[in-house]
Amino acid sequence: MASTFQLLLNGTPANDDFYNNITSLEVEENIDLPGAIQLILPVNNTGDGELTLVNDDRLQPFANLAVVATHENKLDECIFDGYILAHKLHLETGTTNANLQVWGQDASWLMNLEEKVREWVDITDASVANTIFNEYGITPSPDNTEDDSPSHTEDGYSLMQRASDIQFIRNLARRNGKLCRVACKNQPGQRIGYFTKPKLDDDAVVTLTLNDPEAWNVNALDFDWDVTRPSAVKTSQALFNDSNEDGITVDSNDSGLALLDERGLADFAGKQVKVLLTTAVDNALELSLRAQSLLREASWFVRCEGEADVSRINAVLRVGTVVQIAGVGNLNSGKYYVWSVRHTITTDSHKMKFVLVRNAVGPKPSGGIGL
Repeated sequence: MASTFQLLLNGTPANDDFYNNITSLEVEENIDLPGAIQLILPVNNTGDGELTLVNDDRLQPFANLAVVATHENKLDECIFDGYILAHKLHLETGTTNANLQVWGQDASWLMNLEEKVREWVDITDASVANTIFNEYGITPSPDNTEDDSPSHTEDGYSLMQRASDIQFIRNLARRNGKLCRVACKNQPGQRIGYFTKPKLDDDAVVTLTLNDPEAWNVNALDFDWDVTRPSAVKTSQALFNDSNEDGITVDSNDSGLALLDERGLADFAGKQVKVLLTTAVDNALELSLRAQSLLREASWFVRCEGEADVSRINAVLRVGTVVQIAGVGNLNSGKYYVWSVRHTITTDSHKMKFVLVRNAVGPKPSGGIGL
């Protein structure tokens, strides 16, 4: 089945000559980092002392660049929509092997142009994120207000911003155990602002099969686990608006996320790693959210890396979705969360290097080697 892509420069589809000149096109999507693009193009001398593409108005600073992955009988997937931020020009004698490397970042960079000092009063963290997204014409995800923080009121403490907008809401997301990013689904320009907790109860979008002689769709997978992570947290804090000298204490071993398989971190390790958390809050709910955030970040103790071809798995992997891995044993088979995807695209192929994570492993062995 055919696998192709569409490249748009300032909203206009690239012409055939531009496609034919592309040496390399890579797009990286990451669940907790900005999306990025790298485009390498050959450079030639025009004969009048000018170099091709170096001063092309389609590739100037903050020119809009978008990549839409298309696959037979599937919906289009806008895997990048952002802006050109850097050039790197390599020249050799006579422009032989000369090339231009164009680098860009997703539309969240527009939220990074100005560092601000701003006070937010009587508002929750999700409302702050949604307000900021709206200021940039970015549609907030309807899931942003789930598991929201309490409101920051003047009788406790207001919320102070001393950073760019995207830096500020990414920091809010981390302390709420959420993920913050800006991305498109199908069409460039239709940008969605995510300030959401990982959604792990979705159905798998594709099953990755390694060992089925008839239906394999990946040829190598690497798994690792790491149990040197906290699985429990204790935190206490005196409150600004509470005269109780003992303050409040929160003990938690619950990340608030559904498990992707039978055994979570502490169950699998057989031991509990407990840490102390020190943080400033003004109510018990916010303290619980901070503890939960720490556990969520630590809970991804299983990792899988691999590479797949779109034409083989018949799907374009997107971060924030759930996939299934089959045929790799009880411990590692099951559902995984897509953390990052590096797309390497040509006119006739689309390969994806991916990182998958999960917060659980399969059942205990029933006995015998390899079970």
